[in-house]
Amino acid sequence: MTNDQTLVDRPRTRPALVEALSEPKGFGDQTLRDRRPDAIELLGGIPDPAVLPAEEIAAATVRVLSEPGVPALQYSRTPGIPALREWIAAREGVPSSRVLVTNGGFHGLSLGIQAFVERGALIAVDNPVFPLLLRGAELADARILPVPVGRHGLDVEHLGDLLRAGERPAALYTVPDFHNPSQGTLPLDARVELVRLAERYGFVVLADNPYRELRFRGEPVSAEPFNTSSHVLHVNTFTKTLGPGLRLGWLVLPEELAPDVLALRTRQDSHSSTLVQAVVAELLTSDPGLFDTTLDRARALYRSRSDVFAAALEQEAPGAFEIDAPEGGLFLWPRLRDDAVDADRLATDASAEGIEYQRGSFFPSGPGTDAGRRLRFAFGDKDEDVLREAAVRIGRALRRQTGG
Repeated sequence: MTNDQTLVDRPRTRPALVEALSEPKGFGDQTLRDRRPDAIELLGGIPDPAVLPAEEIAAATVRVLSEPGVPALQYSRTPGIPALREWIAAREGVPSSRVLVTNGGFHGLSLGIQAFVERGALIAVDNPVFPLLLRGAELADARILPVPVGRHGLDVEHLGDLLRAGERPAALYTVPDFHNPSQGTLPLDARVELVRLAERYGFVVLADNPYRELRFRGEPVSAEPFNTSSHVLHVNTFTKTLGPGLRLGWLVLPEELAPDVLALRTRQDSHSSTLVQAVVAELLTSDPGLFDTTLDRARALYRSRSDVFAAALEQEAPGAFEIDAPEGGLFLWPRLRDDAVDADRLATDASAEGIEYQRGSFFPSGPGTDAGRRLRFAFGDKDEDVLREAAVRIGRALRRQTGG
């Protein structure tokens, strides 16, 4: 029998993990529906193309590809190219040795999970939680410990109660600024306490901060507690500020943990795209004010859209929603005031009216949260006229139930 025949005749089985991850999964309790051709999708945290520096990125690309020998088309270093790491480090207030460039934010999270969460270990997570994080936890066959999230982010006091009661997570995941989906921001004293708990009970905090730079109201909360602890991996990305297609982010690692994460990365994809890193580094360093100017435009746009959409919802459905004006980010998180309104039916009726959004029941949700009464509306990539029309359609969907 030849080697080829052996391969053909050998029974083919799929690894259990591949089999599990191949099963169709819902997004929270969402179901896929046929959509109208004119549907307005308020689904994802997508930045508006108008505030992405496309022309500047194009010019930076030309300059990078004009360099003698075109080093941007060669292999690079695993931690990232020095110019980009130094820019990030200055922005974060840490040594560049603690910065690891990644392929977007989720890549940083997955590296953290693989490096510090043993198979079958416990991970504490925001409740409700960014669903993609749970996909990463599946890779470690991790068990999930939900921790409530409210108007001020993670309930650190509740977490402390769980730890004192004997729970021992290997890691904790939270979005500290403009939490997805609930939009809360963790106050400074809670950040300090979270870090204290991590150091006392020996778990790693995965602080996921993709929306941090998109604050358009109020005062920023310092990231210093995260960037000065030996128990925190601080995750960030250019996805919401320069463009998702770049697939470029970073980790701020404690000095003690950096070698382990770097060693893991060398055994995977080795490094992020040299070309993309070089272009972004050229973009950011050739005009030191460009990033903040880009952010200023984005913040003004998203604040206006947030306010317009909230006002339009109140106009089209007076008193139907309780809406806390977000201080940043790309979402509204309204709560249905009338318990008689069936949230599942509303989602179906809204789809019939040509509106698609995420129900509030993000994983893990369930008892102890009001997520079942919540809706998540993404407004980042929709202009104000579209948002007003979305409010009109949502109002019509509500009146299908209320008869108003």
